[in-house]
Amino acid sequence: MSFSNIKDGISQNFAPGLVVFLVALPLCLGIALASGAPPLSGIISGIIGGIVVGFISNSNISVSGPAAGLTAIIVSAITELGTFELFLTAGLIAGIIQLVLGFIRAGSISNYFPNNVIEGMLAGIGIIIVLKQIPHALGFDKDYEGNQTLFEDGFNMSYFSELFSSVHTGAIIVTLVSMAILLTWDNVATLKKIKMLPGALVAVVAGILLNQLFIATGSSLAISSEHLVTLPVPQSAEDFKNLITIPDFGGFANPQVWIVGATIAIVASIETLLCIEASDRLDVKRRITDTNLELKAQGIGNLISSVIGGLPMTSVVVRSSANANAGATSKTSAIIHGVLLLVCVISIPFILNLIPLATLAAVLILVGYKLAKPATFMHFWHNGKYQFIPFLATVLAVVFTDLLKGVGIGLLISIIYILQGNMKRAYYLSREELNETDDFTIKLAEEVSFLNKAAIKKTIKNVKPGSKVTIDASGTSYITTDVLELIQDFANVRAKEENITVNLVGFKTSYKEYAEDKNSHINITHNGAI
Repeated sequence: MSFSNIKDGISQNFAPGLVVFLVALPLCLGIALASGAPPLSGIISGIIGGIVVGFISNSNISVSGPAAGLTAIIVSAITELGTFELFLTAGLIAGIIQLVLGFIRAGSISNYFPNNVIEGMLAGIGIIIVLKQIPHALGFDKDYEGNQTLFEDGFNMSYFSELFSSVHTGAIIVTLVSMAILLTWDNVATLKKIKMLPGALVAVVAGILLNQLFIATGSSLAISSEHLVTLPVPQSAEDFKNLITIPDFGGFANPQVWIVGATIAIVASIETLLCIEASDRLDVKRRITDTNLELKAQGIGNLISSVIGGLPMTSVVVRSSANANAGATSKTSAIIHGVLLLVCVISIPFILNLIPLATLAAVLILVGYKLAKPATFMHFWHNGKYQFIPFLATVLAVVFTDLLKGVGIGLLISIIYILQGNMKRAYYLSREELNETDDFTIKLAEEVSFLNKAAIKKTIKNVKPGSKVTIDASGTSYITTDVLELIQDFANVRAKEENITVNLVGFKTSYKEYAEDKNSHINITHNGAI
């Protein structure tokens, strides 16, 4: 992307970039803390994901940064390796592997994710976003046992009793006011036209002012510092230097570091490809991202992030969906969000630390609702069970397990339905024909594989003695040996015993042997070469 193109897109994409910045800031901090890493490592990842990956990638909607889906891996890896510096070395290795994956064009795997599974993943993430933000909206900012999904270890009733006994009225007021502003901004046409003044920004400013009013008046509604955004505030150059961690390059000789690096590379690449597919669907212009270039961009991003002490990154659905909802038209918004992260962390962290988490919760709850809105469920319901069941299974699995397991379960169910459909399409024959007449035709499909054997076998089994059966292969280009043997046994053995007349129509020369048994009841009808 040229600098002239970036300049041209700033006017249209500054507001979306600002919205994504506001959404990404607490996520970067939260993911770092949940990963057991220094808080600034998440911010560094967000900055590199915005500026570097945003510049290299050709995705117009996707935004990269630290991902919640990697948190469990990071926590385990830091504990296992012993130091954060060794973990950063694993991040370097992950970046190298992603670069290799990009050059060998492994990004094409994303083309095999069905739309209902992608939409199910989005809806599941939307539900998780809403569930995870409810405590912040109520003024209770303790995560559910630090889990990535609310139900990972089942319900913990003590947590929920603590939640409802610790509700903060001031936080609820800020949440409701923020939500009212966001809904008004989305539904009042005049306000929606003010692109440079996004509803999220208005809500954040209102949240800050409202809480400052509570504090100034000495009200019990005032939201305390533990319920506000928390960024480190460096006072000197030495403080800045101490915030950045350098990898332990001696870790390249440690096999365990390589294992962690390979794990991060594989998981991060899969999550990125899934999110790129989702982001392309969120793009109103339906532009297609070069997934191989995206893997290269992620690899370079992870290399740079790890060198200066940042967490591994992926393309992230939450930020990408916020970007799309804010009206982004190009990847300039992702770059702007990275620049804003950098500028604000360096210059005005004390102002950002005034933002109530309740306001950001309101923003994220609406983002989650748009991803999991009832209209999406109804769309797949009306498309039939073959679309709805894999979609719903993906949603539930993502919510109750994690993103990768959820998508895997959705894909597995989709494949089962594909196989089932394949078996049903082996031939054309109505059940009424089989049950109500002694003279019928089984017309084979264009391709008959071993997957079709069960269906054909069941149909042949139900043929009544004395019937006349025509098996028509005139439109068939391929029949597996398993099915050919099944037809041969039926025609040469059972047909003879039960006085069934079998006509084979349109079989190719390679099927000629079925007519060689003079004692069988096969009558070959010549229809093309046999």
